[in-house]
Amino acid sequence: MELPKRDFHHPYQPYGIQIVFMNGLYDCIEDGKVGIFESPTENDEPEWMLEYARQHKRQAFLHQTQELETRLAKIRAREKRQRQHFKNDEPQQKRKRMGKGDPTSEELNDVHFMIDDYQSDGDEDAQKPGACITTDGGLSEATQELMRKLGMVPSGAQSDEEETDDELKIFYCSRTHSQLSQFINELRRVQLPPVVIPSLPRPSERPDTPDSATAGHLKHLTLGSRKNLCINPRVTKLKGATAINEKCLELQRPETPAEQKCLYLPTKDKEAVVNDFRDHVLAKIRDIEDLPALGRGLAICPYYASRPIIRPSEIVTLPYPLLLQKSAREALGLSLKGHVVIIDEAHNLMDAITSIHSITISLSQLKRSRAQLGVYLQRFRNRLKGKNRVYVTQVVRLLDSLATYLHNKITSAKEGECIVKTADLLTGKGVDQINLYKLMHYLQESKLARKVEGYIMDAAEREKKAAKAGLGQPDGKKTEPSVPVLTHIQGFLSTLTDPVAEGRFFFERSEDNKDIYLKYMLLDPTFHFQEIVEDARAVILAGGTMSPMSDYINRLFSYLPSERLTTLSCGHVIPPDNLIAWPVTRGPSGIEYDFTFDQRKSPTMIDELGIGLLGMCHVIPDGVVVFFPSYAYLDQVVQRWQSRTGTSKSMWDRLAEKKTVFRESKENASAEDALHQYSIAIDKGEGGLLLSVVGGKMSEGINFSDRLGRAVIVVGLPYSNIHSSEWKAKIEHVERSTADRGGSPFEAKAAGRELYENSCMRAVNQSIGRAIRHQNDYASILLLDRRYDTERIKDKLPGWIRQGLVQGAARQPFTEITGSLTTFFRAKEAL
Repeated sequence: MELPKRDFHHPYQPYGIQIVFMNGLYDCIEDGKVGIFESPTENDEPEWMLEYARQHKRQAFLHQTQELETRLAKIRAREKRQRQHFKNDEPQQKRKRMGKGDPTSEELNDVHFMIDDYQSDGDEDAQKPGACITTDGGLSEATQELMRKLGMVPSGAQSDEEETDDELKIFYCSRTHSQLSQFINELRRVQLPPVVIPSLPRPSERPDTPDSATAGHLKHLTLGSRKNLCINPRVTKLKGATAINEKCLELQRPETPAEQKCLYLPTKDKEAVVNDFRDHVLAKIRDIEDLPALGRGLAICPYYASRPIIRPSEIVTLPYPLLLQKSAREALGLSLKGHVVIIDEAHNLMDAITSIHSITISLSQLKRSRAQLGVYLQRFRNRLKGKNRVYVTQVVRLLDSLATYLHNKITSAKEGECIVKTADLLTGKGVDQINLYKLMHYLQESKLARKVEGYIMDAAEREKKAAKAGLGQPDGKKTEPSVPVLTHIQGFLSTLTDPVAEGRFFFERSEDNKDIYLKYMLLDPTFHFQEIVEDARAVILAGGTMSPMSDYINRLFSYLPSERLTTLSCGHVIPPDNLIAWPVTRGPSGIEYDFTFDQRKSPTMIDELGIGLLGMCHVIPDGVVVFFPSYAYLDQVVQRWQSRTGTSKSMWDRLAEKKTVFRESKENASAEDALHQYSIAIDKGEGGLLLSVVGGKMSEGINFSDRLGRAVIVVGLPYSNIHSSEWKAKIEHVERSTADRGGSPFEAKAAGRELYENSCMRAVNQSIGRAIRHQNDYASILLLDRRYDTERIKDKLPGWIRQGLVQGAARQPFTEITGSLTTFFRAKEAL
């Protein structure tokens, strides 16, 4: 079938499969579908994305122009008045004379940490849709009021003065900011035509420059967290996102002295500066690193000043957590209604959703939060009245119940990990009488956790000042800093209200056996992603290695009718003779490669692996990357290879004679150093053998193109421990869900097995995808294990790998493999 002729404004001549990819994505958006797209080539998205946005804009431009110009005239007039006011008048907060009325006594200061009277306790309030969700992001009332005036509040109602159109948007989401930066760089390379070609004026009236109103300018915004965007030195010097978030909120609290508040927070007097920030951001395509520099230049907070820019933007780039968490979307004011959502690197989407909505607390954290709440109650117990006294008492009882359960487990249980029933966590005195939904509503409305943590931090600060003044700590001991944990504990408590079918609780001992953890793991990501699918015009999951796709179809989108779902798996841009792929089932000695958990530890198997790698390194030039199933197994193999028998050389030394050997470790710094040294060795012509781990740092986001990866070797299949409590719960959930949908017992068991195998093969496919990154690249893919010759495993490999598999390879002797590799690389080097 002939593809439609569309101009995607590609900066270069696209490959044939890229045209197929872009047309498929365009049609998916046009038809309002959910699409799963797999393509091993990179950087295809910007062209079709921009073409769709431009096409929509052309269709709407003519009949919106008059209305748009009217609104723009009002906005320009208002902003002109704001700029004039800002220029001529000193901001109000500077005109305010700093009096001496700030709280000085301890009693007056305590007022700021008191809980407001709580009256909303009706069943209707606690059960209203969204009643347990706060959308203020933890901001003070004054800040919320200010943001409402600026059009920055994440509520459905907009300010009367809000005149900005909510442009058709593409929300482009990826796992990390570095991946988003790659995408943004691609956007900069695309040259767009004008949205509409204006009617030509008379020659004497034609301007020398293009009309900016019709120029093909893209309005792009990148969103980030406080950690990425904060410009306040007192905040940025802190380590960790939690500490930065807490400090930012602390500087906004009403009880914070005026001279200590954040100078960069948008205020009513800074509306003109906020508008200038908006204009600068939309003037050109900017990366996340550009916004803090722009904020410093204008003395305005990029984190908060970015929010009103969302509506007029055409493309918004953001990391996973800001899109996948409903609370984050509400705090930012992100409305996905009628817009396009694209999730790149979507092979780990379900794991990301699970991780975001799972949470772990420890017994030590429970004890600390209970102690902090005790300190708070010691100060304010007599001032708590009515509902406040009732609910705070319930929080104490709930914390005690959880702590008692974990304490009993650490002293009596022998299991390292075990599933926990929700009812077992709620056996404390009076806990069975607690309405958890109403309690969570109270915690959200009263801000109890923040009040307690604020008081604890304030008390610690006062104690520290007293110690410096010689009024405390007479024994010379240092004051231990108090770490606020109640907010984290509150997040865990909210999981107690989740439906039982959605998740499971586990306990797990620490490695030193001195602490014990209580974990909540989300089992079903469907519900948390369903709202995104229902709101958006179209949703695209894209990635280089989306195979096997059955998990997305059967789990994440099980509720969608088949006509709403579309899939596409593209081939590779390379010609078929640039890839050779072998399932290697036997080693040089004829021993069958069996890297199952029970067999892979044998010295014979490890030695046969070393001999096989030695033979491969002899015929494969430049860089060879080997992926092992786990760090533990890699350590075991290296230990065996480095041992010597008599006076003979060790296997490690023999491999080092062929290529310089490097290995990945769990530490980030050493992994990056190993990769750097590996590249240097290959550039010097020494060759390199890089021993890595499936799912490790080298298996995702690293491109072993050209000489860096002439071969990718995968040792065994990296199955997770099926006997772990977490995997037992996952498989049980899938089996039960299949049965609930009318599946037979056989189909339920098959679905559980499918989930387990797919998890393994997605990790394998991601590792394989590190090689061959452009049309002229070439490499070999070697899969070492007898199981790679089974049809079940072959069917879960990406299509371009299946097409490159050597037919009948499993029946060939090892010498045939090395001979074919020799011929393959000699032919490529001769070109």
